[in-house]
Amino acid sequence: MVVNVGLVQLRKVSFFLVLMLISLFFLAVLLIVAFLATPTEGSSWTGNMWDCMGDWMSGTYATSNPYGALFGVSLIILVSLVIVGIGGVVYFQFFPEIKTVNDSSMQSLKAQKSSPPMDSVFKTLNEDERKVLEVLKSHEGKYLQKYIRKEAGLSRLKTHRVLARLAERGIVTLEKTGNTNEVQIADWLKKQ
Repeated sequence: MVVNVGLVQLRKVSFFLVLMLISLFFLAVLLIVAFLATPTEGSSWTGNMWDCMGDWMSGTYATSNPYGALFGVSLIILVSLVIVGIGGVVYFQFFPEIKTVNDSSMQSLKAQKSSPPMDSVFKTLNEDERKVLEVLKSHEGKYLQKYIRKEAGLSRLKTHRVLARLAERGIVTLEKTGNTNEVQIADWLKKQ
């Protein structure tokens, strides 16, 4: 089953955005109701605050408004939902989704891993290096450098440099034989 990662992430962002907006709406309604329901005649909010603090210090609590506790709990819940909504939107908007591999792409990865090593090496070589390896493959992986030069159509210096690079990377081995080198494909590449 192939699922578009961008669509899933958009749904998550939308969920947290809706959660945040609904929470903000109810928080605004709750604050408006609380503002309209508080008595304003003859008392200031600082006087009420100090009276309440004095009551808390003495261990007595004024219970003039039975909805005060409900207001406090509702306020805490709504503020928490707004924070969760903002956090969710920020997280899913700015941090990328971890992509999972589906079955078809996993099978193609396994197919690539099971390909012979020579195919993998060929993908990393330049044109001259491929020519040299093709000549070696056509002669069962072992051939003299002077004949490789002729069959690959390269100059003496170019052949020497190509073989030196291949030997340095462990793709071929060189063994001195008279006035030339015997070139052999490395054992790990022969396994197929």
